[in-house]
Amino acid sequence: MPGKRLQALQTKSEIAVFVPLLMRWFFSMGVLGFLLLGCTTSTITNLTPRELPWSQTGLYPVEAMFRSNQRTLDSESIRPIVIFNNQAFPMRQTQLTEGRWETLVPIPDGTRVVNYHFKFDYEYSAVLMRGADSKLSPPYHLRIVDEPNTGTLLMRRE
Repeated sequence: MPGKRLQALQTKSEIAVFVPLLMRWFFSMGVLGFLLLGCTTSTITNLTPRELPWSQTGLYPVEAMFRSNQRTLDSESIRPIVIFNNQAFPMRQTQLTEGRWETLVPIPDGTRVVNYHFKFDYEYSAVLMRGADSKLSPPYHLRIVDEPNTGTLLMRRE
């Protein structure tokens, strides 16, 4: 009998040591996961002025900048579009500035206000797999004005 009692005490003491170690391990893995996944931010900055002068061609430049601190983001997979009037127009990256994208949007003659937003689709690497995600901007407004002299466009950006 004393042998069984000693054996039971031994397993209880092992459990008393093992459980806190296991809890610390789960806690540290949770904190590590939060730090790796929970601190990523992606931002879309609209670089298009709020007002543009009327154009005879009907094409108007729209620009945006996309920044992300997500280390696993595949920058080659970024596919931005500008959505205007339920139509999507693909954007292309500018050559001189990293993260800056532009396109020309056809706006019908007579239109004075255009509502649009940006969407950036991209892929990222995860443990043993590849994932996809996207970032959608808030809606923006572009006014087409008749006066060719609208002042400094930099002062009228959003």
